[in-house]
Amino acid sequence: MEHLPFHLPGRFWRGNLHTHSTRSDGGLTPEAVCQLYRENGYHFIALTDHFMARYEFPLVDTRPYRTDDFTTLLGAELHSGSTELGGLWHILAVGLPLDFAATPEEESGPELAQRALAAGAFVAAAHPQWYTLTEADILALGPIHAIEVFNGVAVDHNDRADSWHITDVLLSRGHRYFVYAADDFHGVRQRHDFARGWVYVKSEDLTPEALLAALKAGHFYSSTGPQIFDVRVVPGQEVYVRCSPAERIFVTGKGAASVSAAQPGLMEATLSLANFNSPYCRITVRDAHGGRAWTNPIWLEG
Repeated sequence: MEHLPFHLPGRFWRGNLHTHSTRSDGGLTPEAVCQLYRENGYHFIALTDHFMARYEFPLVDTRPYRTDDFTTLLGAELHSGSTELGGLWHILAVGLPLDFAATPEEESGPELAQRALAAGAFVAAAHPQWYTLTEADILALGPIHAIEVFNGVAVDHNDRADSWHITDVLLSRGHRYFVYAADDFHGVRQRHDFARGWVYVKSEDLTPEALLAALKAGHFYSSTGPQIFDVRVVPGQEVYVRCSPAERIFVTGKGAASVSAAQPGLMEATLSLANFNSPYCRITVRDAHGGRAWTNPIWLEG
């Protein structure tokens, strides 16, 4: 329950954690990317261009594009070494210093992740399903913060947007991660990747420091459409959920553990945990258009 953000002081800020520009393989300049998100109701983004030699290791300084109602987190999508199945690592790092050093050729993906963690970043395994990461891959990254469970660009790139399966397997084995959705915006032709997934982060201030601290603490939830207004959990007894209009609310966990409530226009539900045999649960809200919102995993034991 310690990570539930709903009763914390402050408010929810909408943001995207995985974004690209012309500094790597995106279609819009950094300034245009920031303007696009701000004009579409976002409060912040992390511009995470591909940190690779071919792009001269960009860690884009987006501070000039901050305003009173919009801010940015500095970050990058890091690449190095080889995954278990032979792919190049994709590691998201948000909150990097501008002097984060270029990647040596001999540095492995796990070593790169550890260096980003040591530099103070929120570090995550990007889109595992998109390039078929294994359990061993994710565990090799060490104490990263999160797994990207929804990736918007993958919807039209290879139809592998959803990475919940491997995440649930790892959670069921007792490994603790936060989760987030992102659109992985590139803004290039034939990929409708803008505003397909985002996070709502709870903090008292719209500052990079406050947002980064909230991300590291798990004070956020993810969405592709619906909003979650309240979640209250009494382990072994019940879960209460209040949300924007939905068609179904799910509580799921290890194996087939699940309970749900269904009704057109459903905006709140109390679901019993009396027979819910799982060390954790997560809430999914699904609306009439197929949009989903997800809480971070909620640990019911210890």
